[in-house]
Amino acid sequence: MQRMASRVFACLLASEDGALTSVELSERLQASAAAISGAVRYLAQVGMISRQRDPGSRRERYTLHQDVWYSTLLNRDNVLSRWLVTLNSGAEALGTDSPGGRRVQESAEFLEFMQHGLEDMLKRWQSRKG
Repeated sequence: MQRMASRVFACLLASEDGALTSVELSERLQASAAAISGAVRYLAQVGMISRQRDPGSRRERYTLHQDVWYSTLLNRDNVLSRWLVTLNSGAEALGTDSPGGRRVQESAEFLEFMQHGLEDMLKRWQSRKG
């Protein structure tokens, strides 16, 4: 995660209600509006925050998602699946008898291992939260 996005995320996480406007973020972080804008755009794209309009205002309020870490990691699981398809296709195209093909295959095996571990961990978290 980019440095400014990390700072914005941490600021939202530590805030009273998990939601702040761009102006509030800019003031608290002593950062420009452009820096805040880029950071919130990134955080929204990766699904960690959402934008909501303040009633009767043109201001947007940036809000952390409910159970933000779970939803973010669940989304990463989908990314791992796409990478696995690509890596397995690449290993097949290169042939696992070549050095490059073996490296690509090993990458796929590692991501598959990570994916299974992530799935188990997310299930345990849901059980724990009950």
